[in-house]
Amino acid sequence: MNNTVLEAPACLFDRVRAYLEIIYPGKDTDTLARKAIAVFQPIHDSLGDSCASARPLWSEKDIALLTYGNSLEEENVRPLRTLDRFLKDYTLDRFSIVHILPFFPYSSDDGFAVMDYYTVNPSLGNWEDIRKIAGRCRLMADLVVNHTSSRSWWFENFKKGIHPGKDYYVTVDPESDLSKVIRPRTTPLLREVATPDGPRHVWCTFSHDQVDLDFKNPDVLMEFLTIIRHYLDNGVQVFRLDAVAFLWKEVCTTCLHLGQTHKIVKLMRTLIQAHNPRAIIITETNVPARENLSYFGIGDEAQVIYNFPLPPFLLNTMVTGNSKGITDWLKAVPDNMENTTFLNFIASHDGIGLRPVEDYFSQQERTQLINLMKAFGGRISTRALNNHKDNPYEINISLWDAMKGTVHGGEDNFQAQRFICAHTIMLGLKGIPAIYIHSLLGTENDYERRENLQSNRAVNRHIWNYPDLCAKLADPDNHHHQVFFALCSLIDKRKLQPAFYPDAGQTIFNINRKVVAFQRRPDETGTTSALLCIHNITDQAVFIPPEDLPAKWRQAGEDLISEKSVQLDKGLDLAPYQAMWIKREKIS
Repeated sequence: MNNTVLEAPACLFDRVRAYLEIIYPGKDTDTLARKAIAVFQPIHDSLGDSCASARPLWSEKDIALLTYGNSLEEENVRPLRTLDRFLKDYTLDRFSIVHILPFFPYSSDDGFAVMDYYTVNPSLGNWEDIRKIAGRCRLMADLVVNHTSSRSWWFENFKKGIHPGKDYYVTVDPESDLSKVIRPRTTPLLREVATPDGPRHVWCTFSHDQVDLDFKNPDVLMEFLTIIRHYLDNGVQVFRLDAVAFLWKEVCTTCLHLGQTHKIVKLMRTLIQAHNPRAIIITETNVPARENLSYFGIGDEAQVIYNFPLPPFLLNTMVTGNSKGITDWLKAVPDNMENTTFLNFIASHDGIGLRPVEDYFSQQERTQLINLMKAFGGRISTRALNNHKDNPYEINISLWDAMKGTVHGGEDNFQAQRFICAHTIMLGLKGIPAIYIHSLLGTENDYERRENLQSNRAVNRHIWNYPDLCAKLADPDNHHHQVFFALCSLIDKRKLQPAFYPDAGQTIFNINRKVVAFQRRPDETGTTSALLCIHNITDQAVFIPPEDLPAKWRQAGEDLISEKSVQLDKGLDLAPYQAMWIKREKIS
């Protein structure tokens, strides 16, 4: 036992120093490595020669809920306490991971312009409230690592020319060649700021209230390692690295996915897991699919990445009634490396991104989808290209309203069925499923909030009056009740099936363009139950003749969703938007 404890710090030190030597060549990396490791003491005694935990980090029982701290409000109650009550009274133990979007004091962007990383926003609650929620789930929190608020203490010090903060931000000569920089906004990149040393031009990837940090200064890295440790001490187990792709800047480059960025993510993972082997890093990189996959590294970077192509693919599938695009894409997704997986989602606090499908959607497909979403009340956010033209970046709409109809006839009477079918597909796919609270509740577009905040994204960031919500959830005739309990039923069924283990095998079938079909199986031996997940993604009834079904499935089975037996040797009838999870005991 003592030998293991002695060996682990040496293994850890060597790895940390190796990363730092690449990030900061010429610096005293021995001292930096010792300081970094000291932040995360005590080192967990399970750390062995491999510097990794052998226990699985997830299972088929893991499902995430995504929410703001104040998505639910009631009079004279701190919103975090209301959220905790909702988790206790309504969702029970269905969600093993709860992501509370930035809960810190902020100045803009609904929390993503952080003023103080060490304080819970008093309008939401306090650290005690955070720790209470962390006691009932694995708490996921945002590490807003690329930038701070222009009203943060560090930036105030930058403007005064004092430490800490004086040298914490990226500054560049405005005459520099920045033509290659890729960013998801149309505002000017640089902001002029008065300092004791004269005017300085700071880098603002997202807005002039969100000033980019300079990780070329090792002190900035050390500040964030200390912040991470503070989060760990307050119950955070899952770290969402927000906008991490933009972290490192070099003039005359895209400033996206640079090598130092990847090394910093690897360093953070190494140190976090040294202290808590059960902790997880998730990278948020809303970029083309191939670029997104790079954040798995070689299995040594993020354990989980957002499956950003899934929302636009799935939305387009449901509104066109054509499964070819999503089927071809799913077949092409490479197998995950060991101890890595996707976070599958359809909706989030942001819009439905279009960048991840730039290499897949034709201009006609994209225009058709955009026009339909506008007709359903959505708006389109754009980003600036190097040719100074604006390009569609994301669709801002609630998922409930996005499912109002199809490209073939506009709005129809299948909104609820289409909405539930989309979630059934997502829940069945390889990876960890995540459901946005406004999808769980079937929330409509919030036009008033969008206009009040003058933000396209606000349309999908409604704040519920909690007593009103409870009344709607108690009314069986209300669509909020119907959506909530339908999704809860699917979650309950999913969590009982080993075939839905995030890393379990997945085989995509090309049956026809009216269905999405795939097999999930927990192992290759055939000794445990496999599932055939099959979904009618059209507003018409579909009959699948037996010869079109996978040969090994042309037998009797049980549909776990309807809890009825099915005779696949006679073919399969599916009502509009009907989904089945068909179980057989063995598949040879």
